[in-house]
Amino acid sequence: MSEQVVLFDGVCKLCNASVKFIIRHDPKAHFQFATLQSEFARRILISDGISSENLESLILIENGIVFKKSDAALKIARKLNGLWPVFYVLIIIPKPIRDFFYNLVARYRYRIFGRKNTCMIPGKDMMKRFIE
Repeated sequence: MSEQVVLFDGVCKLCNASVKFIIRHDPKAHFQFATLQSEFARRILISDGISSENLESLILIENGIVFKKSDAALKIARKLNGLWPVFYVLIIIPKPIRDFFYNLVARYRYRIFGRKNTCMIPGKDMMKRFIE
């Protein structure tokens, strides 16, 4: 099994809900998680030359390769149970078009969904899936 880590904005309510959704639809535990605010994410981002300032993207690290924005979301959907893998067909849409819509949601996510004061603290049952 490959190493797959999802980096997400820990203070974004939409991002936290997305992580809970992924966990609920990932019974085989393909994914581990870390907040973009974590030391782990900071090291990954620096090593890949990505600035952690104002980062508005979900990031998937799969076997050492970094996927961002719509690429990350679609690659995650491909591994979930139910009908979610069907959405991977959207990968045929050119990346600039997919990312345009991704960026719209990312830009307004705090206004629409809100922001937390602190990063999500996973319960004991989920703790093993999170990297600090």
